[in-house]
Amino acid sequence: MPSIPLLRSGALVFVLAALIVVPRAHEDVPPRVVKTTHGQVAGTAGSVAGVSAYLGIPYAAAPVGAWRWREPQPAPAWSGVRQATDFGTSCMQAQARSRLPWTEEYMTQNAVGEDCLNLNVWTPARRGTRPAAVMVWIYGGGFNEGSSAVSVYDGAPLAARGVVVVSLNYRVGVLGGLAHPELTKESPLGVSGNYGILDQVAALRWVRDNIAAFGGDPANVTIFGQSAGGVSVAMLMRSPMAQGLFARAIGMAGPGLISGSGPGRGGSLADREAAGVKFAAAHGAAGLADLRALPAATFIAPAVSKGNAVPPAWPLMDGRVIAIEEPASQVPVMVGFTADDIGTNGGGLGGPAPQATLEAWKADAEKAWGAQAQAFLALYPAASDADVAAARKAAGRDRTRVTMDRWAASQVKSSRTVYTYYFDRVTPWPEHPEFGAHHTSEVPYAFGTIGRGKRAWEPIDRTVSDRMSRYFVNFAKTGNPNGAGLPQWPAWAPSAHTTMRLGEQPGPMPVATPERRAFLEKAMTP
Repeated sequence: MPSIPLLRSGALVFVLAALIVVPRAHEDVPPRVVKTTHGQVAGTAGSVAGVSAYLGIPYAAAPVGAWRWREPQPAPAWSGVRQATDFGTSCMQAQARSRLPWTEEYMTQNAVGEDCLNLNVWTPARRGTRPAAVMVWIYGGGFNEGSSAVSVYDGAPLAARGVVVVSLNYRVGVLGGLAHPELTKESPLGVSGNYGILDQVAALRWVRDNIAAFGGDPANVTIFGQSAGGVSVAMLMRSPMAQGLFARAIGMAGPGLISGSGPGRGGSLADREAAGVKFAAAHGAAGLADLRALPAATFIAPAVSKGNAVPPAWPLMDGRVIAIEEPASQVPVMVGFTADDIGTNGGGLGGPAPQATLEAWKADAEKAWGAQAQAFLALYPAASDADVAAARKAAGRDRTRVTMDRWAASQVKSSRTVYTYYFDRVTPWPEHPEFGAHHTSEVPYAFGTIGRGKRAWEPIDRTVSDRMSRYFVNFAKTGNPNGAGLPQWPAWAPSAHTTMRLGEQPGPMPVATPERRAFLEKAMTP
């Protein structure tokens, strides 16, 4: 089917109107006033008819002044009815607003600040006889940026499928991850850092205590997140503080889930404290009081880079907020990645790999595989420079699928049920074909928010999105993504070595050919 070009005519506007969810300014049932544990809130009509949106609800107090780098504190109560009709402030971060391949609809656009611990709720305006399943979204952004107000994270299309959707803000960057000996000493937990994860836990507690008032079932909560949000999902699954707050989990392109590189990346508490001391010194802060007196702009680019001492923001397995050892029992989980995701093509986050020569490809193989280099090159051959990109991409995709398959074999022991997927629908983008099915490109398909960006959308994109949204909602409702009219998605099973392909041709697919899988598994075995 030929691609539909970008907007050029009134006729095309009519075609696109059939493909995308068109925002609505009204709905049949006006949003009701809802009573929360902190006060009453009034919502607004969602972007889809039949959905009410409650935006910018505080779930914790502003982490400012003496509360900067502390566990989130209870939000103050309010009197009267709070108008929850606009997104709240996003957490402090440098705002690129657009960074290819992530155009404006993927990026934080609204105001940022420290008073940012708020969340949003989308709920069907007409409630059923039973409480609805709840889906809690955690955004990505490398633990340095991100917002629940991002356009493609609009929860209304998912809520229209009969679930309650929640999205939350959490602290990022230095404000979300700084460790320091004085912070460790003053904390009742005896650790420091992980403030972003603690925010997520506080939001989940708010959901437990309040979501029934919005028509949701606090006993049927699924957390889902992508990239850093997917890593957050992994961290919450092993957090003793989050136990019992959710029943299922979905990790989308979470390196900590898929590649195994994430969970240990935070280093030790001692290392992180030392980095915090170095950061304080670089900014002329003799101690914690001086750090808390610094303006918030100190902690984002460009000022944050002073002295080349930016501390890590990645979650830290500290034994208190995040367990060091994997819990013996965890919730059922779904994980997956995109065809051109991190590490699949030799490039960076969503970017294409640099052009490589055949000589460089062989040298890279020698460096990576040593004595097994010739066997690797026989499995992923390249006869000329022109062949290298395809060989690199095939090797990267196989490696990531096989790694995910091995991760699932381990995870199923504690989660009991594991579903994996591989998303390969290439976003139709004639101006930038080099990005392919890039990191984060599956998110608008899952949310049902394709059409927010200027792409050459085709009817198949709506079909792929509809299937993916239904799979996710079904999993949130019952723990099984399958349903009437959907291609069967088998749960992970020993010896199957398959994953679910989500794209134009959905269905189970091998993670790699038997020969390639055998080679990669052997190479991955210690």
